[in-house]
Amino acid sequence: MDYSDLNDFELLSYAYESDEDAKNILLKKYEPLIASMVTRMLKSCPYMGLDKNDLMQEGMMGLVHAIEHFNNQKDISFYTYAKTCITRSLISTIIASKRLKHRALNESISINTEEEDVSFDKVLKDNQANPENIIMDMQMTEELMENIRKKLTDFELQVFELMISYFSYREIAVILDKDKKQVDNAIQRIKAKAKEQLKEMNL
Repeated sequence: MDYSDLNDFELLSYAYESDEDAKNILLKKYEPLIASMVTRMLKSCPYMGLDKNDLMQEGMMGLVHAIEHFNNQKDISFYTYAKTCITRSLISTIIASKRLKHRALNESISINTEEEDVSFDKVLKDNQANPENIIMDMQMTEELMENIRKKLTDFELQVFELMISYFSYREIAVILDKDKKQVDNAIQRIKAKAKEQLKEMNL
């Protein structure tokens, strides 16, 4: 069968019917997108020992997830959904690599700005919050972080995960292919939502 004239939706319909040729065409079609994203992220994170081939593989896994689950999406193009899935997969990988170099994350909560590591209470600017008590009670810490995550949009969540993994504003902007102003605005929204969660938990 000639797939050359088929669009993404048509290729997806064949892929859902276990047509491997259609699936492989989609993988090949979006490989340059993954390569571009991997190159950009490696420029932002050159010293974490990440291998381009490994990141390409992770990106492909994100694309496969998009192909397998896109039929549940509404009012969104496959390109947009695929890019989101690829981004999530790549971010998970670079965060895991970054955290290996910052094991202190297991003992405290901090957010890296371009100037310094700022403790969670300073970032939220909430004098009522007592981060020492939060850190002492790791179960409470995990509950707090999970509840904050639930309040965030997809983009804010990506920014948040990178923030608590010691990425700078500049690195986050490069990784997510956004300008610094967009990242800064997202961080301000995250702070506001985090403050709300602290109040809800009486912290």
